[in-house]
Amino acid sequence: MTHQQTDIIESVRKNQIDKVEQELKAGLNVNTQDKNQQSLLLIATKQQNYQMAELLVKNGADVNLQDNILDSPFLYAGAAGLTNFLELFLQHGTRFDVFNRYNGSALIPACERGHIETVRLLANTKGFPIDHVNRLGWTGLLEAVILGDGSQKYVEIVRILIDAGSDINIPDKNGVTALQHAQSAGYKNIAEVLKKSKNR
Repeated sequence: MTHQQTDIIESVRKNQIDKVEQELKAGLNVNTQDKNQQSLLLIATKQQNYQMAELLVKNGADVNLQDNILDSPFLYAGAAGLTNFLELFLQHGTRFDVFNRYNGSALIPACERGHIETVRLLANTKGFPIDHVNRLGWTGLLEAVILGDGSQKYVEIVRILIDAGSDINIPDKNGVTALQHAQSAGYKNIAEVLKKSKNR
């Protein structure tokens, strides 16, 4: 890694917007990656420096560029519930066929972690693979039920997914559906929502 590359990485880490702007004007690569292959945009996203992220995407930063553990700015923002970053990235060439280390989409960890607004945005984004199944054999809906705690925010997430057209009948690797998982975990409210959508 050259001295200049190290410089721009440091400038992004320190959130020195003016300096980064100058370095980009001087011809430094907006898709420079650090020793862990984290791009400048991924660093800015992890630090939640929105203005920096905005500057980088306006200068052509790749929102899909993955690091050594397969995080991209878009995938990371989904998992972390950074809805404003996702909105920005969706306007700058987000690809829906780039998956994380679990072969999952940005939506699946958002469902697991209870990020309601993130789920709402992604589930209602045209062309987004709402029923994508990850390596564990789970969709976002299954993950919300299996890894959630049955609380109100997970009820809301299940509702959002169903309203956006999620297929409630996709079972896990053992053939168990989201409704069966909800019933066996005693998540009455989630089971109720799933039952109602079955009867539609």
